[in-house]
Amino acid sequence: MIRRLVIPFLILMTAPVYASGPKTAGVPSIPEADAPELAALGTYGIGFRSVLLTHKSQPDVENGGSGGIAVPLVDRSLRVDIWYPATVKKGAKPVTYSGSLWGEPPFPPVYFTQKGIAVGGAKAAGSRHPLVIISHGYSNNPAVMTWLTENLASKGYVVAAIHHRDPNPYVVSPGIRTAPNFNRPRDIVFVADQLRGSLGELIDPDNVALIGYSQGGYGVLTAGGATLDPQGPNMGLVAGGALQKSARGGTDAETVKLAGVRAIVALAPAGGAPSSAWGAEGLAALTAPLLLIQGDSDATVNYTTGALAVFGGAVNSDRTLLTYKQAGHSIALNPAPREMRGTVWDMDWFEDPIWRQDRINAINLHFITAFLAVHLRKDASKAAYLNVGIENSDDGEWNAPAGTPWGAYSPGGAGVTLWKGFQRRHAKGMMLQHLEAAK
Repeated sequence: MIRRLVIPFLILMTAPVYASGPKTAGVPSIPEADAPELAALGTYGIGFRSVLLTHKSQPDVENGGSGGIAVPLVDRSLRVDIWYPATVKKGAKPVTYSGSLWGEPPFPPVYFTQKGIAVGGAKAAGSRHPLVIISHGYSNNPAVMTWLTENLASKGYVVAAIHHRDPNPYVVSPGIRTAPNFNRPRDIVFVADQLRGSLGELIDPDNVALIGYSQGGYGVLTAGGATLDPQGPNMGLVAGGALQKSARGGTDAETVKLAGVRAIVALAPAGGAPSSAWGAEGLAALTAPLLLIQGDSDATVNYTTGALAVFGGAVNSDRTLLTYKQAGHSIALNPAPREMRGTVWDMDWFEDPIWRQDRINAINLHFITAFLAVHLRKDASKAAYLNVGIENSDDGEWNAPAGTPWGAYSPGGAGVTLWKGFQRRHAKGMMLQHLEAAK
């Protein structure tokens, strides 16, 4: 039996905008001056709280046997961090986040802290906000994605990021390393269902989006509707054939599907190599609008079999693909905290070797903000930021009138091919492609 957790929120009016300055320097959710237009913080203050949800009697695939051996059932506890629009009292102390990532073998995990602007337990503002579920990358944690979680909450979204508790991939067997292929979509469905039933008037339970990075990208695509191929590459590796039961036609196939998803964002999504987790039939089952984001030089998740393949195969979804030229896999984490700058291994969790991390995050925020506004808020005015006049950003032009401030944003429209919302000389190194759903 699933135990429902009621999370109390007091609904009040909105709070003032956060201003940049010395106290907010180094906060990932506050973009720099060269960020595109829609990356800026919204008008709400931000509240934060963390809850523990328990999914009763779940298959323990990390400790089960191989083949057809029965898998023991355990209660799977999941910490969920929640950011929400809030009224923040003047002078309230913001949250400092903490987390750890696996150190370079044989070294232990590296612990870090991260400054934020959210205030723990702040009073909620407004009601019926869209709900956004965040699924982090393999062995990551929500503390590395506050650039996104805080920023979206300031724009009127309730954002819930799951601690997925992945095993250490550098010391466990291949079978255990594949456990997240089973757990990830089930975690997403469980948490979304719990929050739909417990957050009350703070959210609109029928207005939900999923955002995932890397392994989380696999998770949100699967939970969002892509059906798993029963002949997929990891089917035989997950203990007890548990993943097989979640595939198309399996007895547990519905347990990895979340009903009513309005939009999906997948950043560098795993699941495409060495062969697709979904197959052509599985990707065709996606119908929710998609925003796919990846670097074309990703050495962890192959771009061709990753976002590009999903873009081509999700034929029944209206979909957009943002490609960073020459970027690798590190496109969705905060800039590296001070504690993670001592070795190349630690920095490579966070930083791309070519692109500035805060720059990638700002561009991601710009497009994610437009995408969610169109599909969750039905704000047609934001579609112009996605429907650019030219796919290759390098070819964009804007002959701005004399006297136009240097940092002004491109207005788009007739005669302007510089992507709308970008500054002159700052829309470089990207491709933005769009395909409509099949009729």
